[in-house]
Parts: sequence; C-alpha cells; structure tokens
Amino acid sequence: MQRITMGQPSWNDDMRKAAMETLDSLQWVKGKQSIAFGAEFAQYCGAKHGTACQSGSVALWAALRLLGIGPGDEVIVPSLTYIATATCVSLVGATPIFADVDDQYWCITPQTIEPHRTPRTKAIIAVHLFGQLATPELVEYCQHHQLSYIEDAAQAHGASLNTDEVQMAGSFGDLACFSFFPSKNLAVGGEGGMIMTKRDDIVSRMKAIVNHGRDGTLESHEVGSNLRMSEVAAAIGRIQLQILPQWIHRRQWIASQYHEHFASLDGCQPPSVRPHTQHAWHQYCLLVERPDELREHLDQFGIDSRVYYKQPCHRQSVFRNHPQSNHHLEVTDSICHRLVAIPIHHELTDGEVKHIINTIISFYH
Repeated sequence: MQRITMGQPSWNDDMRKAAMETLDSLQWVKGKQSIAFGAEFAQYCGAKHGTACQSGSVALWAALRLLGIGPGDEVIVPSLTYIATATCVSLVGATPIFADVDDQYWCITPQTIEPHRTPRTKAIIAVHLFGQLATPELVEYCQHHQLSYIEDAAQAHGASLNTDEVQMAGSFGDLACFSFFPSKNLAVGGEGGMIMTKRDDIVSRMKAIVNHGRDGTLESHEVGSNLRMSEVAAAIGRIQLQILPQWIHRRQWIASQYHEHFASLDGCQPPSVRPHTQHAWHQYCLLVERPDELREHLDQFGIDSRVYYKQPCHRQSVFRNHPQSNHHLEVTDSICHRLVAIPIHHELTDGEVKHIINTIISFYH
C-alpha cells in the first residue's frame, strides 16, 4: 500500500477541459469564469454575493478593509487557528485580541469572547475550525453588541446548520472568507479564495477591492489591490463546486467509521459534532494523551498525520510583543499540542480507511 497522505487534490477530465477551454479563450483574467464562480458559490452558501480572490488570507484582509477596521480598533479572534486569522488584523493596523475556545467543539463562543470585549472592539472573526460550524449564537451576540461578524470559513466548505431550514457556512456573518488551497474541501488548481456577503451595502465595494478599489470607469475610490483570481482557477472551481456535495458525503462517511471505532479507546477522544449541524470534515482531529507516540506509530505504518495547531497564535514569535503573548488560555493551551489530525480526504479508498482504523486501534490495544 502506498503512503497515505493528509490530503490529495482532485483532478479529472472535466476540470482539465474547463482549464484548457479557458486558456484557449485567451481571457485569462477579469472574465466570465470568476464572475460566475462567485455567483455560484454564493448561491451554494446562501449568501448575497461572492467575489473570487487570490486566497483565504487576502479575503480576510479585504473583509476587514470593507468594514472600515484599522488603527485603534480591536478584533477578537481565536488563538487556536491558522495564523492568517490573526495576522490579517495586524495587516490593517488593528489589534487582534485572542480568545479561548470551548472544550467541546473547539470554537470561540460568546462566553469566551465576552471577557475580552472593550469599547475598542469592532468585530469578531469566528473560525469554523476543521469544518465544525461555530455556534449560531454569535450572530445574536454581535448584533446585541453592535459588532461586525466575519466568518473564517477557510476550512468549512459544506458545513451547515440544519434546523427548520438549512443554513450554510458563509451565510451567518456580515462577511465570510473561504480558502481554496489544494488541501481544502474544494480547490482551484492552486491558490484561491472567496469573499462572501449578505449585505447589499457592501457588494459593490467587495467587487472593487479585489481590483485596486476601482469602479467601472477605472477610477479608484478606496485602497484595494490586485487580489483577483485567475480565470483558469475559477473555471476549475466551478467544476469542483458541482461535485462538492458528493465529496462532503464521502468525508462524512469516513468520519462515521472513525467515530464508530475510536469512541471506546482510552486516551483517545474523537471530535464532537455540534447538534443540528453538518460538519464539513476538513480535518478529523483526535484529542490524545500521547500525540508524539501515536504519530510515530502511524508513520511506521505509512500514514501521515499532523498536529493542529501545536503553537497557538498568541504564543507565536510574530506576536512576541503582544500583551497576551504569555497569557494562559485554558482550553487552547491544554489541547493545542494534543490534536492529532489523521487523513479524511474524499480520495481515500475503503481499504485505506480500514488500514488507518486498524493502525490506531493497534496502538491503543
């Protein structure tokens, strides 16, 4: 059996055809593919509009710019996340304020946010971590305290709240940001991202900010940059979007197999799923007591793994002068080095899934 990797990009004849047709059209930027991809992805998520861009990181930067956040402002973010969630705040001149996550779903909540809210707080960025939807209570919390709500949905393609009606990740906040990096649930053949909004007053500016803040007359009305997605990437993304529900279903099946076999293991806690939600399963992270030993065991049997995120944001060198650099965040500091991600991507075969399960069971038995 070949080594089992953490992720594997998908590539088929339909994607290849879409890419080649776009190249042959000679319309490689600012064309119909990126416009259509934005509209189709927005429809999928139930948002007002989507604008394709170069990455999830620039999407976060643009979202903060669109909300007028800058020097003197504070934005509350989780420390248990990829570093871009925090550094995007620094890039607009504001200050990221680090909040702890809850011990069950590993996302920020109104309860973990509230101790950090001050008159300077202008927004929160909630991360749908590993594909787990952040609590819907954040919508009401932000409205009550007049805070802007940005969804960092870089890992949450396909996550949803399933109550009276289905509400997808990307449709809860003022703005939502997605990444299409090759390891994500949906990819575009390289780097890529999407900015989403349900607010009519932001739509025109959102379209402009990825193109130097220019309008139809090519006059710049605000500071933007070249954040555009290539037409080839957008064409590939449109094809992948058509298959995304099938891929999410496959990830869910794999997660169900993991749950079934790992729930009774001592020293190994499978991830919880928030009630009435669909987890997108970008990552499947086991909370374990002996992470290094487990990873060595997996490696011996040809299985890749990774710890997410071993060094939380507030303790990384980039924030060494931040007032919270030495603060203790109880849950984050307790679990960050013990979250071992195992392969769950949709390209895994049934045989590979069985091999992963048997290997982990053999470690604990």
